Amino acid sequence: MEDSSTIFAVYGGLFTSAFLAATLLPVVSEAVLAGLLIERADQVWALVLTATAGNVLGAMLNWVLGRFFSELRHKKWFPVSEAHYDRAIGWYQRFGYWSLLLAWAPIIGDPLTVVAGVLRCHIVPFVVFVTLGKLVRYIAIAAITLHWIGG
Repeated sequence: MEDSSTIFAVYGGLFTSAFLAATLLPVVSEAVLAGLLIERADQVWALVLTATAGNVLGAMLNWVLGRFFSELRHKKWFPVSEAHYDRAIGWYQRFGYWSLLLAWAPIIGDPLTVVAGVLRCHIVPFVVFVTLGKLVRYIAIAAITLHWIGG
């Protein structure tokens, strides 16, 4: 039986890496999830749901940045470049809420979540679409990892 500090470290670390990966910081949560699945294949759903929750909350931070700080997007420190911002605006204007299913995707995903805030996307559909896309991605990573290790 594991002690609570070990469980907190494992799940807290996964949650934190997933949260940070959803922001515009260069963090990769997929590798953390895969590594933990190799060690803890019997905890697949708890790990997938923890990663999903952290990643969705990170995306919600991006939404808040877009919603309340979009007037600062021309500042050098703003976390989305003009090129990524313009590309994300195009995707969102073309596909609406459905574009948020790609919130997990490299390069376009994080800016999409910022743009959703800028364009005043309602938070409930935002959370639903972002969660669905991110959950499917983490399930796929878990399936590939478990298949790879023969679990």
